Amino acid sequence: MTPLNTILFLFALAVVLSAAQLFGTLARRVGQPPVVGEIVAGVLLGPTLFGGAIPEVLFPPDVRPGLTALANVGVAVFMFVIGLELDRRLLRSRRGTTAGVATGSIALPFALGCLLALHLADDHHDNGSRVAFVLFLGASMSITAFPVLARILTDRGMHRTAVGGLALAVAAIGDAVAWVLLAAVLTFTGGQSSWQILLVAPYVLVMLFVVRPVLGALASTQRRSGRALPAGALVGVVVLAVVSGGVTEWLGLHFIFGAFLAGAIVPRTATEALREEVVERVTPLASVLLPVYFAVAGLGVDLSTVDATSLGELALILLVAICGKVVGAYVGARACGQDSRRAGALGVLMNTRGLTELIILGVGLQTGLLDTRLYSLMVVMAVVTTAMTGPLLRLIYPPRLLEADLIAARELTATTR
Repeated sequence: MTPLNTILFLFALAVVLSAAQLFGTLARRVGQPPVVGEIVAGVLLGPTLFGGAIPEVLFPPDVRPGLTALANVGVAVFMFVIGLELDRRLLRSRRGTTAGVATGSIALPFALGCLLALHLADDHHDNGSRVAFVLFLGASMSITAFPVLARILTDRGMHRTAVGGLALAVAAIGDAVAWVLLAAVLTFTGGQSSWQILLVAPYVLVMLFVVRPVLGALASTQRRSGRALPAGALVGVVVLAVVSGGVTEWLGLHFIFGAFLAGAIVPRTATEALREEVVERVTPLASVLLPVYFAVAGLGVDLSTVDATSLGELALILLVAICGKVVGAYVGARACGQDSRRAGALGVLMNTRGLTELIILGVGLQTGLLDTRLYSLMVVMAVVTTAMTGPLLRLIYPPRLLEADLIAARELTATTR
């Protein structure tokens, strides 16, 4: 990077951070999660306004890769911390519920998305595999934005409740399935090697039954020795998160799942000091870099192609997206014994799409599965469904219910120690 590019990069980073902070604060003031404002900031900094003049001036091509890399580090660290703090004890007695909600929140939106694709194919898909287009739209409708959902849950303190833990588990399963479907779709377009995706299950098994026991043995040995935590322990677990993210990216999934998996497999016994140090030191870094991730994603969004004739299609897309996720998750949760309010909360949370949807849609645009107009409509859907989460969650899952679940979670944790 030349000195000039370095200067431009630093100024671009300052602009992104300032815009994300400003719009995130505005979103919070109107009752929205900051991530909604951060995504909107990225969209406004992108080519939507003034014929694309803003990104041409502020974000020249030589600067964008650096911003993207920095943003990716932020979200990887954030997802690692989320995995590290995920309390599996809240889920041990709810495996059936997790499977039921995951099935409902994937199957119904996928089916409705495929039907929608058949309706839209003549107007928006005139080349390549029609099957790939149908499967792609079905997979994109099945997405729950894992990092956005995690951010919403942590902002509200819900990630420590049974509902929050269940939502994270279901979102992780749902998004993993969606990424597998995406990888399968890309085999139709020549964008992904089919054999790599077959290694996902063996990799997860290695992490669970090889890496995790090794970490547990090292932690137990360290505790018995009575010595202070080694200086390299923190670096070691962060390296694990980065390497795991790189492996899952290579396997055809997104790196966020590898980072989350690395945090989730860290044993909960004999590692209290390590986990506390990681959370204390790493979380502030993630909180600074994560808005960059949301804002940078918006730089590739162009809404200038949306016109009045597209509003009917947008309404249909929103109807399919919202009904598929909310109804599917609600029915799955109710069938597994959840009460109506918690089942409704799970449905609303699963309807959060946000950034992961933008990533999926970007792949569709790059591979020619989506044209610019349909891509833009799908982006609007992603932002609207994410913005709906806060108001609906406050209505269905009020503070009194959240406090009761937090107390129950603390009691459960105390009795199982």
